[in-house]
Amino acid sequence: FKDRVIRCAIGKEGATTHKREGDSKTPLGSFPMRELLYRSDRIALPPLHLSFHPTAITPDMGWCDDASDPLYNKRVPLPYPACHETLWRDDERYDIIIPLGYNDNPSIPPLGSAIFFHLCEEINMGTEGCIATKRDDMLFLLPNIRVNMLLSIS
Repeated sequence: FKDRVIRCAIGKEGATTHKREGDSKTPLGSFPMRELLYRSDRIALPPLHLSFHPTAITPDMGWCDDASDPLYNKRVPLPYPACHETLWRDDERYDIIIPLGYNDNPSIPPLGSAIFFHLCEEINMGTEGCIATKRDDMLFLLPNIRVNMLLSIS
């Protein structure tokens, strides 16, 4: 991007056109970037050109990944009774999260949930199905991201 190679990690089990919940595979395709969530206590965002206000992650934010729950693949308040991801983490992976528009309009169980573009410490470590990049690369990309811009995985 702009003469810079942005290396990314994908699912530990590779990528697929037949994503299933819990398969550790990244879905192939082009998906809109829906919003920007970030840890305001850890990240100073660069100047952005977004058409929406970034949302600070709080300790009571989660994302439902329970395919039997009505809020499957949606942000939920914590505590939440169904299986979910906690967005406020001790590690730095979710210091910046861009949820991708994968299986979200509408969400269809069990085709996968919580597909995020987020941070990683090491590119060679796979994700649970997300796309991840190093902090410096993400901060380089952020000023160029627009709402619903497509992230292509091929």
